[in-house]
Amino acid sequence: MSDQAKLQNSDYHIVPFCPSPVQIIKPNKNFLMINKPAGLLTIPGRHEENKDCMITRLQSHHKSQTATVVHRLDMATSGIMVVALTKAAHRDISKQFELRQTNKHYIAVVDGIVKEDSGAIDKPMIADWPNRPKQKICYDDGKKAITHWTVLERDLKNNRTRLQLKPITGRSHQLRLHCLALGHPILGCNLYNANDSEQKANRLLLHAEQLTITDPKSNKPVTAIADCPF
Repeated sequence: MSDQAKLQNSDYHIVPFCPSPVQIIKPNKNFLMINKPAGLLTIPGRHEENKDCMITRLQSHHKSQTATVVHRLDMATSGIMVVALTKAAHRDISKQFELRQTNKHYIAVVDGIVKEDSGAIDKPMIADWPNRPKQKICYDDGKKAITHWTVLERDLKNNRTRLQLKPITGRSHQLRLHCLALGHPILGCNLYNANDSEQKANRLLLHAEQLTITDPKSNKPVTAIADCPF
């Protein structure tokens, strides 16, 4: 879900202030690899309470005033993002995302014990307009959405499973909805299966752990890693 779409829902008009800082992991003259904390918007919301966000914090930094958003993470999701510092870098990196030339993976903790060790979810998605900002699986009009997953750990005592998720496509809410379709919703999700999984975690247990892009100048791969906080 995009930040703007989320804020159209009355439940998200007031977003709590996020005291955790944005960490710059790999500075570069043309882009920054940063670690966004959970609870922080990527871009400003419409309401005054939601002006604080990842990009405005970076733009207020004297060395990052030209920072622009290339891609987004949900407010509730933490982890690695890349931010462009020049127009040329913005165009180049945006194209990499568009052509699926980046390499990224997420860590998620889901409800229940996943039996298989790995697999792929290939289920097309579309906006669930009557229930915005939710998305839904739709084989008639949905856009292609593919996620590869691997079990990292099974916690039998607490009935939960740690997964590595590799989205091939980048649909809004793809990982949340695909895990739900797998029969194992991500814990802490306040949109899908909220009555159950949200009570088992104090945040959405989804973190963008690693991202690799190609440096627009050197044409060499650049990888950033942010250790999972849960």
